[in-house]
Amino acid sequence: QVQLAESGGGLVQAGGSLRLSCVASGSTFAINTRGWYRQAPGKQRELVATMSSRDSTNYSDSVKGRFIISSDNAKNTVYLQMNSLKPEDTAVYYCNVVTKSNTKYTHYWGQGTQVTVSS
Repeated sequence: QVQLAESGGGLVQAGGSLRLSCVASGSTFAINTRGWYRQAPGKQRELVATMSSRDSTNYSDSVKGRFIISSDNAKNTVYLQMNSLKPEDTAVYYCNVVTKSNTKYTHYWGQGTQVTVSS
C-alpha cells in the first residue's frame, strides 16, 4: 500500500506559477511510475505529466513547455512546477503512482488539490 499527500494548490492569476508536491509513504520501494493528472468540472480526468522509474518524462501537449515534473527520491516526493498558467489549467490535480509487484501493477491516487487560474 502507498499513501499520497498532495499540497501546493491555490488561486493564481494567469501567467503565474505554482508548484505542487506529493509525498508518498508506505511501500514506496515498489513505485514504478509517478505522475500528475487533472480533472476540470464536467470533464474526464486527464494525464498531465508522468515520470518513469528511469526518470524519463512524458507531458500532455497542453502543458508541454510550461509544466515540469520532477522528483526527490530521498524524500519520496514528486513535484509539478506549473509556469505560465492559463485559465484552462483550472482543475483538481491528482498525484498518481503505479507500483509493480511481479507482473501486477497497482494505481494509487492522492486526494487532489485545487488549482484555480483567474484571467
